[in-house]
Amino acid sequence: MPTILTFGDSNTHGTAPMPTRDHNERFGFGTRWPTVMAEHLGPDWHLVENGLPGRTTQHDDPVMWPNMNGQTGLRMALASHQPLDVVAIMLGTNDLKTRFAPSVPTITAGVAGLLDIALNDDLQARHGPYRVLLICPPPVVESGPIKGEFTGAGSIGPKLAESYAALAEARGAAFLDAGQIIAVSPVDGVHLEAAAHRQLGEAVANKVRGL
Repeated sequence: MPTILTFGDSNTHGTAPMPTRDHNERFGFGTRWPTVMAEHLGPDWHLVENGLPGRTTQHDDPVMWPNMNGQTGLRMALASHQPLDVVAIMLGTNDLKTRFAPSVPTITAGVAGLLDIALNDDLQARHGPYRVLLICPPPVVESGPIKGEFTGAGSIGPKLAESYAALAEARGAAFLDAGQIIAVSPVDGVHLEAAAHRQLGEAVANKVRGL
């Protein structure tokens, strides 16, 4: 049975759009995109979900819990879920927070670190090897109750896909631009509505089939 790991942040976790800062809701199984993907891949596939709200490509967050650095989390996930056949990574949204002084080069560097970990020869050999799918998240919109955390993100996010695509090609990873398929919810400018989760899950399943 082939196994796929989906590694990301709140949009992989399934966090619903937040009408207020204290709103905390997670979409259920069958709604969040990794489970939609698994549904379309069929029962021969095994899904491992690893979505952590607040996770970044490379930063320890001074405001949230100390485990938000995706590079540490990815090492743990790859060591925990052996063997894997596909690793799908969608990160970068939280790197757009103003406190991280975001830019296209710095976020791309964080993603490069993730790919360096995922494509490490030793890990590849241990797993069998596996294919890596890099997903660029849809651009953030500066709206809603958490827009203050993302001041300036609206001008940076749309430029990430081109940089991610070039990086994936250089490293031999597959690539998907989620921003060409879905958009974030205007409710908070960051998270995905249920319909977007379904669209993304279907698109990722189609991409995985072609790997």
